[in-house]
Amino acid sequence: QVQLVESGGGSVQAGGSLRLSCAASGVSYSYYNWGWFRQAPGKERGVVARINSDRSTWYADSVKGRFTISGDNAQNTLYLQMSSLKPEDTAMYYCAARRPWESKYNYWGQGTQVTVSS
Repeated sequence: QVQLVESGGGSVQAGGSLRLSCAASGVSYSYYNWGWFRQAPGKERGVVARINSDRSTWYADSVKGRFTISGDNAQNTLYLQMSSLKPEDTAMYYCAARRPWESKYNYWGQGTQVTVSS
């Protein structure tokens, strides 16, 4: 059974930092492509960052230079290091995994809330 469990969310002031974690079980971090998504109230969920099985990364323009996606094979865990946080980063953050040959994400976590105050 596949399970993705996010943690690390919380409340922080603008300019602060948080590190989100996504602990995976039932899937191997090494063999999947991963993404961090976020959804703010009244808005659609959108991708924030992606990391592929070849370790290549992609970032949304809104977070480029501030967020870093990474993973730990041994811990089977995905991370999102967020720095210089802005109020507009406030959202529920989700991790997701997909098989490299598929375009749709197969597995999703339950989400962790990030709130940035000005």
